[in-house]
Amino acid sequence: MQRSVAARLVFKTTADTKVALAVAVASNAGYSSVTETLSVTAGGQNVPVTELADDHGGRFHYFELADPSEVTVDYAATVSGQAIPQEPTLMDLIRYVRPSRYAESDRLLPTAYAEFGGLQGEELLHTVRNWVSTELRYISGSSRGTDGAVETLLHRRGVCRDFAHLAIALLRSKNVPCRLAAVYAPGLSPMDFHAVVEAHLNGAWHIIDPTGLAPRESMLRITAGRDSSDTAFLSTIGGSLTLRELGVTAVVDGILPEEDPSKLVVLR
Repeated sequence: MQRSVAARLVFKTTADTKVALAVAVASNAGYSSVTETLSVTAGGQNVPVTELADDHGGRFHYFELADPSEVTVDYAATVSGQAIPQEPTLMDLIRYVRPSRYAESDRLLPTAYAEFGGLQGEELLHTVRNWVSTELRYISGSSRGTDGAVETLLHRRGVCRDFAHLAIALLRSKNVPCRLAAVYAPGLSPMDFHAVVEAHLNGAWHIIDPTGLAPRESMLRITAGRDSSDTAFLSTIGGSLTLRELGVTAVVDGILPEEDPSKLVVLR
């Protein structure tokens, strides 16, 4: 499979702003070829960028701006082949079953046991996916950046990260290690960066996407972590910025795979 992706960001920073980008495709030895370009400019001048390795092959790009600047980021990549799934470490299985900032599994423990009773394994994964998909409405711009799974459940609406946070919290409440994966998703509409769940079952991380907005088999990992606090595509460490433009594209060479929600899929 060959996938081509791109992202364009334009934002305005204040003085002394430090920026971390997570837009690059995750590194993986299974890909037969990866060609990519990354350009960061401020006021028409190239900005020096440092690449930092994150967990699960994720790559962050970091830079500093002393003066207020209008910044343009252009990223493009073409990836051939499929990723080799990583074996989970014991620390992964511990870390990803704990409550986290946006996936408050401890607070949703009574809800998880009331709704999903004695379910486990593959049946639990599919039932949680379908329940979240049914209970929530996908409404662009309906949630705040501070909303977690509990707030999402109360309001019964959100975007992809909200759907993912709720599914993660419910599954962790049932002792299933889960993490959030930020991905490029060919076929997604409206096109954007996308957030899905990876749930650990029988030695593998399986993708759950309660939004059902794109076929999972063509998704391409950017990064993964406890929740969106670990996977944000744009964040600051000191200073601040205002996002003015965001454009994302993701396509496959050939026919887009058909999505079957009942099938177990691994992110490749």
